[in-house]
Amino acid sequence: MEIMRFIGFLTRCGVAVLLCFCAAQAFAGKANTPHYVVTNDDVAPILVSGVSFYTVGSDGLLTLTTQVHTEGAGIGGGYFATNRVVVLDNSSQQCVFASQASTGSIVGISVNTFEVEDVASGSSTDTGTTNGIGLALNNQYLYASFTDPSNIGTFQIQPNCSLTFVNDVSTLGLQGGFISAMAIHGNMMVVTYNDGSIESFNISSGVPVSNRDEQNSTAYLTSHGATYPNGIDITQDGRFAIFGDTATSTVVEVSDISSGQLKKTTVYDLASTPNSSNIMLSPDETLLYISNSQGDRITAASFDANTGKLSAPCSTRALRNYVSGFTYLASMALENTTGNGGILYVAEFGTPSGIAMIRVGSSNGMCTLTEVSHSPALDPNSSALLSIAGFPPRSF
Repeated sequence: MEIMRFIGFLTRCGVAVLLCFCAAQAFAGKANTPHYVVTNDDVAPILVSGVSFYTVGSDGLLTLTTQVHTEGAGIGGGYFATNRVVVLDNSSQQCVFASQASTGSIVGISVNTFEVEDVASGSSTDTGTTNGIGLALNNQYLYASFTDPSNIGTFQIQPNCSLTFVNDVSTLGLQGGFISAMAIHGNMMVVTYNDGSIESFNISSGVPVSNRDEQNSTAYLTSHGATYPNGIDITQDGRFAIFGDTATSTVVEVSDISSGQLKKTTVYDLASTPNSSNIMLSPDETLLYISNSQGDRITAASFDANTGKLSAPCSTRALRNYVSGFTYLASMALENTTGNGGILYVAEFGTPSGIAMIRVGSSNGMCTLTEVSHSPALDPNSSALLSIAGFPPRSF
């Protein structure tokens, strides 16, 4: 697995072996809207995988409500920033979509009934048995990054949480690397490859069309390949793309995309803790949360949405049960859809896996991150949790 190459030298991975595709994120939103953190449990064959739903309490704590069996199988591993679960919340339907890397499929689950409504597949070559299948969506289309062939599959979202396959786009990094992560804002999709390069696509017609801006990141070039972009987030106004890097320290890069193309990235080396493969902006865009995948803590940095600059990082103490309970940290979700997001939820890869709960404090450009007393919430359905998501989702 690629995570083994990362363990050997923290420069070429972005994976976590036997990862549990968990999606968990809970948010405050419309009245009477249920709040969940959901996980892609990513259970490898011969066992059947599933998606676990955690109810978010009024105090932000998580309670395991149910696991929806998906009748497919995962791989228990893959790239850290390959997002294996996403949520859709619009006036028409509320859905959770989760990928099943071993069976090469994507399941659509109704949030209201906790039932699988559809199982969709791409072309015969669309698989993710080595490093997983990533997902990103808007209201009309779901996009799947099939990491084996490095294809981006386009699926049209239909009623009842179902999907119709449209087409594949084959894509590679400048050094021949495979696709790692995707993020969408409006008509732009931004992707990272596992070789140090980044690229954007126009998705105004559904199927991605390259904006012809593929480039190696600044950190990749200056580190001579020892650092490369992995996770992605995009600001609410679509002005900046932010990249969390796989690196021996906490490295984040920012690109101005206001022209409709990626510009040269600016590098921020924020802390000594290794690997910033997973990142997430707070709803008010004042903080960037960073999951130190190969470390034992979470970092946050103040973010200026007007300039794209990062500063004044803070971090947790070592999270509970490191090594004895979990070995890697992965994707994140938030309690609320406003302000700094309240409690930050973090996927913990372990046996069993868990979800760390971090209370966020922020004032006058400074931040604090404190693990709550009841953390972590265990995920008995997974031994390799990598991906979580929140319902309802953040607004951008």
